[in-house]
This record gives sequence, structure tokens and C-alpha cells, in this order.
Amino acid sequence: MTTTLTEPAEEAQTEWPGPLPGAEPLPGQLDRWLASHGAELVAIRRHIHAHPERSHHEFETAALVARELAVAGLSPRLLPKGNGVICDIGEGDRVIAFRADLDALPLQDTKDVPYRSTVDGVAHACGHDVHTTVLLGLGLALAQLAERGELSGRVRLIFQPAEEHIPSSVPEVIEAGALKDVAGIYALHCFPQLPAGLVGVRSGPFTAAADTIEVRLSGPGGHTARPHLTADLVSALGRVIVDVPALLDRRIDPRAGVSLVWGAVHAGEAFNAIPAGGELRGTVRILSRDAWREAPELITKLIHDVVAPTGARAEVGYVRGVPPVINDRMAAAVVAGAAGAALGAERVVEAEISMGGEDFAFYLEHVPGAMIRLGTGRPGSAERHDLHQGGFDVDESCIGYGVRVMVHTALAALATGAF
Repeated sequence: MTTTLTEPAEEAQTEWPGPLPGAEPLPGQLDRWLASHGAELVAIRRHIHAHPERSHHEFETAALVARELAVAGLSPRLLPKGNGVICDIGEGDRVIAFRADLDALPLQDTKDVPYRSTVDGVAHACGHDVHTTVLLGLGLALAQLAERGELSGRVRLIFQPAEEHIPSSVPEVIEAGALKDVAGIYALHCFPQLPAGLVGVRSGPFTAAADTIEVRLSGPGGHTARPHLTADLVSALGRVIVDVPALLDRRIDPRAGVSLVWGAVHAGEAFNAIPAGGELRGTVRILSRDAWREAPELITKLIHDVVAPTGARAEVGYVRGVPPVINDRMAAAVVAGAAGAALGAERVVEAEISMGGEDFAFYLEHVPGAMIRLGTGRPGSAERHDLHQGGFDVDESCIGYGVRVMVHTALAALATGAF
């Protein structure tokens, strides 16, 4: 593996994980491969972290990934726009796919580290640099297995752009052939609440659908001394803020996990003038796929029903974001078993359900699969920045653990005929 990076591999201060107690040996001596290439993978992660690219502009990151895969003897192909990569390893009619996201967030990197972002106002504060590096490590390790004839099938790597953007790029990636012949798909996501060396797995609902909603109310406006002669917009907004989430809770099965939360409200400027317009903006998050499909029509109707008695006029803009991630039962079982084989059963825990959104869900609308949580916290450290914070960082040993789990998962998924 060759790299031309800003920080040489020897600067990595991480103790690379060696063979773990109870872990089964991997074909091709994966442990030795990780010990040999771990520092280079850390250097790649640091380079990507220092040179983040926002959604739809991941051209240099994609080019770096394609170069590394090509040096390993693989045949990566860039997506039509050049900001993503698809690469197959091995041969076979049935494909097991793995996906990583490439883009960074529009946030300032506030860390004082040598690999701090060099791009003002852009940072890998969600761990996509780790996701990309783990997937690259998976590809390079599998390439060696395939070269020795030890890969019993075909694995596809999907390096996807624009996960942090609405609308998602996944439909374009699928249109480019990402899911052709795919029987199952896997992904991981950084999770700082777990220490490095642990992974979280669960079957069923994993993350929520995430939509956005905007409500605009209008009326003639008027004097606060005579609200009966106009439509009291501020009062009407208050009714929507309080009543619609409460009514929604009674109209949808509580097991669907519906959460309507307002994040912004604005109306008027003067203390003694009823405004002629006002608006609300918020998010709708749902764990049930069926409830998600029904939500736009139901919520829109509830808003109009609540506003009608006030005399105000309501316009509702409901924008679809992403569906819920619902892990397939068999796919979750495969990755749980693989993670146990890779790290030891005691290092595999039940993942929490998150109300955050993830566009990996779009792939699961077409093929079965599962996403897992990769522990990235520094064991014993009290300081633990959450995702989407400018100071977010990881214990870089998580890269090695992630590669171990993904390699084991690839081999296990190829070996089973469950999907």
C-alpha cells in the first residue's frame, strides 16, 4: 500500500491492536496484515481528516481511495460525477456489499491536533474519515485474500458521497449500479459512547426516519388591543407547537416511535402588533417504516385542523429526508457472529436505537442488510465529544477493530446462503 499523505505513518500515536483473546484466526493471517499496515491506515485517516470535503464535492477523497485500491491490484471505478467509488473484489454471481460515506460537515474543527482540518468551516465531525478508512482497509485485506484464492465470492465496496445532505445521493449511487447482483449490504458508524474495541449490534429498528417540516401561517395582522378583529398569529402558532405533537401521539401507534420536535419559530417584531405572518420549522423522526409512509398526509391534516378555528391560513411544507434504518434479522445475526469471532463475544454489545437519520436506509429499501456501531471512545477517558461537535475525535485503534469486524463479516456473509 502506498500513500502520499501530509502526516507520515510513524506519527500515529496509537497502539495498534494485536490478536485478541478468544478471536478466531482469519484466513491469510489478518492479524499480521493489520500489524503491518495499521500505521498506514491511521495516516490515511489523518490525511482525510485534515482535508475534509463537503457533500457532493468529495473529489480528492474519492481519488485517494481509487488510487489506493488500484495500487492493490483492484479495478475501482469512479461514480459518474467523480466524487464516489465502487470497487468489486473477487468473483461470483452473488455480491456482498459494504458502504462508507465520504463527506464532512460544515463545522469548524476546534481540536488542537496535527491532523486538524485545513479547510476553514469544514470538519469530519461525524467520523466519515474513519468509515472510509475502515472500508479501504477491508478492500486491501480482501484483495490479498482474493489474490491467494481465499475469497469465496464477490465483495463490493461502495464509497458514497453526500450522506450529510438532503436529498441524499444514494439514488444516484444505486442508479450507477451499486446494488447490481447484491444479496446483502453492511455498514458501520462511529459511536463515541462506546470505547474502542467494542461494537454495538441490533436487529430491527436502528435509526429513525428523519424528515423536515415547515409551517407558514398568515393573516391580516392587527393591534394587540383588538385580537378579535384579526387572526391572532402568535396564538395560532402556539397551538400548532403544543397541540400537533400531542394529537400525533394519539393518532399513531406509540410503538412506531414518532417524534415531532420544533426547532425554530418566528413571528412579528413589535410587542403591540399582531403579525401578519409567522413560521415554524422542525423535524419528524419515526422508527416504523409504515408510519413514516403515512406521516406527511396525517401531520399536514392535523396542522390544518388545529389552525382552522383561529382564522389564520396555513401552508405546510413537508420534505422527505431518509427512511428508518431497519436491520435485517439474518444480516444482524451474521455481523454479530462475525464481530464475536473477530473481537471476542464479550466485546459485542446490544446497540441502542437512535432517533438520528442515516441514508443507509435507502439501500435497505432494496436489499437486506445491517448497520453496526463502532466504538471510538478512548477507554478510561472522561472527555468524550459527541458526533457533530467541532472537537469530535476518535481513538484510532478503532480502525483496526473495524477492519477486523468487516473482514470477518464479509467472509461469513459469503459463506452463508441466507441472503
